[in-house]
Amino acid sequence: MGVSADSPVVMEEKLRRYPPFVRFWLASTVSDFGTYITSVALSVLILVTMSGTALDQGLVNAARWAPYLLFGLVAGVWIDRLPRRTVLIGGDLGRGLILTGVALASAAGLLTLPALAMLIFAFGTLALTSDAAHQSFLPQLVPRPLLTKANARLQQSDTVAQTTGGAVAGGLVALVTAPFALLLDALSYFLSAAVLLTLKRPSQAPVPSTQRLHRKVAEGLRWVYRHPYLTPLACSTHIWFIGSSILGTVLPAVILNDLGMGAVGLGLVMGCAGIGAVVGTTVSTRVGHRWGTGRTMVTARVAQPVAIALVALGPVIAGGTGAGESYGSPLQWTAEMWAAFALIGAGQLLFGAAMGVEGPLEMGFRQAVTPDRLIARMSATMRSVNRGMIVIGAPLGGLIATMAGAGTALWVSVAFLLLASMVLLGSKFRSVRTEEQQLTDEEALARD
Repeated sequence: MGVSADSPVVMEEKLRRYPPFVRFWLASTVSDFGTYITSVALSVLILVTMSGTALDQGLVNAARWAPYLLFGLVAGVWIDRLPRRTVLIGGDLGRGLILTGVALASAAGLLTLPALAMLIFAFGTLALTSDAAHQSFLPQLVPRPLLTKANARLQQSDTVAQTTGGAVAGGLVALVTAPFALLLDALSYFLSAAVLLTLKRPSQAPVPSTQRLHRKVAEGLRWVYRHPYLTPLACSTHIWFIGSSILGTVLPAVILNDLGMGAVGLGLVMGCAGIGAVVGTTVSTRVGHRWGTGRTMVTARVAQPVAIALVALGPVIAGGTGAGESYGSPLQWTAEMWAAFALIGAGQLLFGAAMGVEGPLEMGFRQAVTPDRLIARMSATMRSVNRGMIVIGAPLGGLIATMAGAGTALWVSVAFLLLASMVLLGSKFRSVRTEEQQLTDEEALARD
């Protein structure tokens, strides 16, 4: 029996024929590992070291994503005018320096919550430019038929980093404290920049445009919100980000403050999500090819509120055990805490698996149906509104947790995730298949 030209084995061999993509993949992987260390370290820094609240956590999270709301639409146009490799290198170096500053200021006892929020805002601004360049740089490294596979490889690296990075970060933070753990993430950004420096500049240079800024922004908005399939996908994803940001704000407070599981517990919970995501990304392209992109993504989104409902039941099972105390080692956990961890871990495992399945399919679909000249603006439009939802959801989650309790905030997260899945289920996106919508390189060039 012969091997199809589109089989996973042949597709993987094709990806390996593009050394620039392999190095780009390496740079992303190095940075991803540091990112998950920072996710744990920042939560511990705010909630434990600085004695902050869930609302403080939400406000810092909002500062991290506010640049996407403020500058996101302009960023896509700006990236169109600059060498994307240069933007990626500058973003990595800048973020490494900011994290170094946060770590040193905290270690010296000079860091305050307002100062941290401002530094994280600057970090988010650089992340915005890097994200825009990252998504529009990939189509310059591999041909369009390989975009879904390339995105799957990038997301698999991210999920492997989440699996090991979260668990390692918990122990690392407990061992050397949060500020010094942040230095490791700074180092990862410097290493990522060094790898990107080995890439040759793409032969495709940015094409100067005389079109006015507001018209280019409007063109990106029209492409997303008038496209028959991108529009329902965008609306569903915007709602999803509100629910996800509430979860991201409240869950660390539940683990660290309400249950007292410490940094190790937070790392293990994140590790459960990472394990699920590894499984999800591994089967994503195969399931998507068999079921179709739309059907697969709808199923994944319906599974997510179910997963977070399990997470919300965790504190109920524990009955407040551990509140006000910190158990640094799982060996000190009570039976109720272990039961809570089992539910939360199972929920995170399912949530990560569902995200892992849908992530490569969504990114591959968005890139495949969009002409190259619009990819940066399409990405910036989706990203700026999505992250704008975090600016709303993160403080909202912290506020609900502070006023009504973390359990209530988790159930609100479930409600938003359920609404997001229903929006996608009720649209014609549910029947879409990427291979039937995909632009060839020649068609994309003609549309450009």
